[in-house]
Amino acid sequence: MLKTYKYRLYPDGSQREKIKKTADACRFIYNWALETGSTAYKRDKTSLSAYDLHALLPELKKEHPWLATPYSQSLQQSVRRQYKALQNFFRRVKRGEERPGYPKFRSKRHHRQSFDIPQGIKIEFEKRNVYLPKIGLVRTVFHRRFEGAIKNCTVIVTNTGKHFICIVVEDGRVPPKKKRVNQKKSIGIDVGLKTYATISNGEKIENPRFLEISLKRVKCLHRRLSKKKRGSKNREKARIRYGKCREKISDQRRDFQQKLTTRLIRENQAIMVESLNVSGMVKNRRLSKAISDAAWSSFLNMLRYKSELYGVSLIEVGMFEPTSKLCHVCGFKNDGIKLKDREWPCPQCKTKHDRDTNAALNIKMIGFKTHHASREQRKGPVDQSTLVDGMKQEAHH
Repeated sequence: MLKTYKYRLYPDGSQREKIKKTADACRFIYNWALETGSTAYKRDKTSLSAYDLHALLPELKKEHPWLATPYSQSLQQSVRRQYKALQNFFRRVKRGEERPGYPKFRSKRHHRQSFDIPQGIKIEFEKRNVYLPKIGLVRTVFHRRFEGAIKNCTVIVTNTGKHFICIVVEDGRVPPKKKRVNQKKSIGIDVGLKTYATISNGEKIENPRFLEISLKRVKCLHRRLSKKKRGSKNREKARIRYGKCREKISDQRRDFQQKLTTRLIRENQAIMVESLNVSGMVKNRRLSKAISDAAWSSFLNMLRYKSELYGVSLIEVGMFEPTSKLCHVCGFKNDGIKLKDREWPCPQCKTKHDRDTNAALNIKMIGFKTHHASREQRKGPVDQSTLVDGMKQEAHH
């Protein structure tokens, strides 16, 4: 099983310069490979493979002597990354996606720069060092150790001057087998803005709203940055202060999601969630900032990979299911409910529902029914009449 470990690097002055030059060279090679491949296809209708581009690197190094300093395999890996991005683009075109997304040129102003080192690194846990080819021994903080074969590593440089290394390790372990889904040991999760997550057992997790809390400070630092003269040292200092503020918000959000997803995965045997079209939801101008601050996509992605890691079943319910409009007791569908209605009484069974808790219970029931009903992917919403009996049993529990 492949696992990735991320550690903080503390290079000295000369090592920082070498890392920067390597990152710049890899970005240059990526953009060169993208331009060369695009030009060859437009001119001769020929597609250059990664091996064809590798053969052109020696001549490119003669033209640009500074490319001979960085690690050669890191440069080759940039070519492979560009070729893989192009293959993914053609794969999306073949699937008929509306916006397949042609690969873009990498910018030196991006908030993070990175390059790959496929082999040649050495880990010294006792001495707290990592050996990187052409860079040397770099002081590293190991918050945990790992065992297994190193497959690849990526060095990351943020716009605030921090350095990290991500090491991909094959530990030889087999993912645990998933147990049979048990309704009593399963939960349904409904994500929202007012309440970050509502669980079918009645627990509500408040939305921390990290961006909203720090928004006044972010705007202040951004105004100061915009007033500084371009190219001056004061502008660079203001840019770093602004970047650190945004970085802190991102770290707070990631820490919150990591702790929450780990607790949910460890405490339950199966988790039912609703699949969301977040990219479409952020087009709402009134809610886009709050939806981006909630970061539902990263939350669901964490649940996906942790469920595979711990052997927990993650069942995703279709986004078009009427989870908020459906009564979990009798199955009545209330089409008149609006987004502002946080509570509503069922006119058929007279049950008073909390909107989010009712949606979480419906997500759990629909996920449980669809998981046991059929292994095939269904095309339309679940027949609501088949859920009434199960909902009544769930309500009695």
